[in-house]
Amino acid sequence: MEGESRKRFIIEFGMGMDLHGQDISKAAAKAVKDAVSRSCLCGLEEVLGIKDLNTSVEIEVTVAVSRPEEVDDRKIKEQLPIGSVKVEAVKGGLTIPGLYIPAFGDNDNTIEAALACVEVFIL
Repeated sequence: MEGESRKRFIIEFGMGMDLHGQDISKAAAKAVKDAVSRSCLCGLEEVLGIKDLNTSVEIEVTVAVSRPEEVDDRKIKEQLPIGSVKVEAVKGGLTIPGLYIPAFGDNDNTIEAALACVEVFIL
């Protein structure tokens, strides 16, 4: 619901990795959690007087990962319990050699890293 009435309140970045298992969604969810862990939206209520964060807030998340087609939007949205959430996965991130330990759920020896940008808009 992009429009002129929307105002961007905050933008934050985070990084997340899946060290074992090569799960793109897990790395992306950790990146989103990292971003929101450094932000407190108290200004929404205390400064703007917003009482219902579910109807007054829109969140747009962009996650950069090596295989964007594998991102499960639901896992990303679970990290953001308020507002309406839109997720876009783009090509990026990083895949590097790690350690192959099948007991940890590894499919190969790679580590997947993701970068997330979380933007919070006020309606």
